[in-house]
Amino acid sequence: MKTFWVLGFVSLLLAGCARGYDLNWTEVVYDGEVAVGGPPLFVPLTLIQSAAAKGAVCLDGSLPGYHLHRGFGYGANSWLVQLEGGGWCSDIRMCLYRKKTRRGSSYYMEKQLQFTGILSDKPEENPDFYNWNRVKIRYCDGASFLGEGYNMAAGLFFRGQRIWLAAMEDLMSKGMRDAKQALLTGCSAGGLAAIHHCDGFHALFPASTKIKCLADAGLFLDAVDVAGRRTLRSFFGGLVNLQGVSRNLPRTCTSHLNPTLCFFPQNVLSTVQTPLFLLNSAYDVWQLQESLASKAADPHGYWQDCNMNNAKCKTGQIQFLQGFRNQMLNCVEKFSLSSKNGLFINSCFAHCQSERQDTWFGNSSPAVSNKGIAKSVGDWYFDRSQVKIIDCPYPCDRTCHNLVFNGRH
Repeated sequence: MKTFWVLGFVSLLLAGCARGYDLNWTEVVYDGEVAVGGPPLFVPLTLIQSAAAKGAVCLDGSLPGYHLHRGFGYGANSWLVQLEGGGWCSDIRMCLYRKKTRRGSSYYMEKQLQFTGILSDKPEENPDFYNWNRVKIRYCDGASFLGEGYNMAAGLFFRGQRIWLAAMEDLMSKGMRDAKQALLTGCSAGGLAAIHHCDGFHALFPASTKIKCLADAGLFLDAVDVAGRRTLRSFFGGLVNLQGVSRNLPRTCTSHLNPTLCFFPQNVLSTVQTPLFLLNSAYDVWQLQESLASKAADPHGYWQDCNMNNAKCKTGQIQFLQGFRNQMLNCVEKFSLSSKNGLFINSCFAHCQSERQDTWFGNSSPAVSNKGIAKSVGDWYFDRSQVKIIDCPYPCDRTCHNLVFNGRH
C-alpha cells in the first residue's frame, strides 16, 4: 500500500481551519512517486472581462477567471469543465481572511496552473479526455458557486452564482456552444458545485449534445461527529444564510427541507436529471478531520493519531468510520439504481482522486477489482459499460494511496 507524507501540514491545516475549511488537499506537497509522461503542462489564467458589468466578481470585487487549454484532433469539439474546490467561508471573519487569498481574489491567483490527472494533455496520463478542450474555473466566492448577496459593511461580494453564469457565457462564446459532448466536473467544494450545477450545465446545450457530470469528493454527508453533534450542518447553515445560497438551491428540495439540508448533496441527488458519476472515498480524509473528528469535537485529542495516519486508528475508531461508510452507501443506494448514473467508492483514506496523476491514472493507481478510476469514468461516460463500483470495507484494499500526515492535528 503506497502512502504519501504531507510536508508542512500543521501550519496549512491550522490556517485552513481558521479561514473556514479552506484547505485544498490536492495542492499539498507530496513526497512520493508520481507518474510522469513528458514535460508538464502549464496553462495561463484568463480573466473574464465581461463579468464586472454583471456583478459577477470574487469576494473582494476582483474579476473571476479560468484556465483553458484547447482541444485538438478528434477532441476539438469536446469540452471538460472543472470547477475548482477549496473550502468555504461561513462568517464575516472567515470571508475577510479569504478575500486576501487566491480563494477570494484573482489578484492572488496563480497566473499559470499545471494541468494533471483528468486535465492532462497526454494520452498516457489521461487516455479518454487528453485532447478535449479542458477548463479549470477558479473558485473565489467561498460558497461553491452558489451565493448571491453583498455585505456593504465588510465589502464582501457573495456572487458565486453570477460567476458560474458569467463563466458559462464566456466559454460558450469561445466555442463551447458547438460542443458535441461535454463533461462538468469538480473536486471537493467544486465537486459539490458540480452536483448542484449539473442540470443547469446540461440546459445550456441542445438536446443532441452529450452531457454528463462527475463529482469527485463532493459527497459531504450530514453526519454526526464523535461528540454527538453535527459540525458540518452547523457550518453549512452559516454559509447558506450569510451568502444567500438558498435562492439557488433546487425548489424540489427547499419546498420540503430547510435550505441548509438542501446544500448537502445527499438531499439533492434524487433531483439531478443529468447522468452523474460519484467518485468518493468511503473514508474521506477531509470529512474525518474537519467534520467527524475535528479539534472542537475531539478537544482531548483521542482521535489525533487516527486523523493523521489511518494505520494508527483503534478498533473502536474503525467501527465508527465503518458507520460513516455505511451512511454513505445508504445515501447512494437509490442513486445507483439508475442506469444513467455511475459510482466509484473506494476504501481509501483520500480526498480528491481525479486531479492527482498518481490516483487518476498510473501503473499503481487505486483500483477495485483491477479497474482504476480513469478507466471507470471513461467506461461510464462513453457508455462502454455500466460502472457501479463499491469497494470492500477497510482495510481490504491494498491499492490505496492513503494520505498520511506528518505532524500534529
